[in-house]
Amino acid sequence: MKLFIKGMTCNHCKMRVEKALSEVEGVESVEVNLNEGFAVIETSKDIPEELLKEVIEDTGYELVKVER
Repeated sequence: MKLFIKGMTCNHCKMRVEKALSEVEGVESVEVNLNEGFAVIETSKDIPEELLKEVIEDTGYELVKVER
C-alpha cells in the first residue's frame, strides 16, 4: 500500500512517520521515500484508511492519497 504524505521535509520527519506507522497493528514493514513524499507499507491485514490518516496526522503530517 502506498501512502502519499504532505509535510515531510527532513530525515527526522521520515523517522517519525516510519515509527508511527510501524506501531499500527497489522503493519509488517514501512519504507518512507522522503524525496517523493510517500510511504510504502506491507500489512498482514486490512487497515482502514481513516486509521492511517489519524496516525499520520497525529505525527504532524497530512495523508493526501492512498493507493492499494
